[in-house]
Amino acid sequence: MRPHRGAVILVYGILGLVVCQLFGVAAWLMGNDDLNEMAAGRMDSSGKDLTKAGRTCGMVATGILVFQLVVIVVVGIAMALSRN
Repeated sequence: MRPHRGAVILVYGILGLVVCQLFGVAAWLMGNDDLNEMAAGRMDSSGKDLTKAGRTCGMVATGILVFQLVVIVVVGIAMALSRN
């Protein structure tokens, strides 16, 4: 049975919220993979709570990233249209 990566996923999730949202994307993806492995019995499930918390932080960080990208695109379009 493989060891869990709950602490790493949680750290990535927190870094995604505080430093760079790309860490959040990694936390979300890694968290999903690890939770699937735990459910299948191929990974130590003692880190399930850490993994869920890190995945949740990763989801929030990814949402922030998407929001920022949408704002950048909208502002860019508005600036381009205002030049005319």
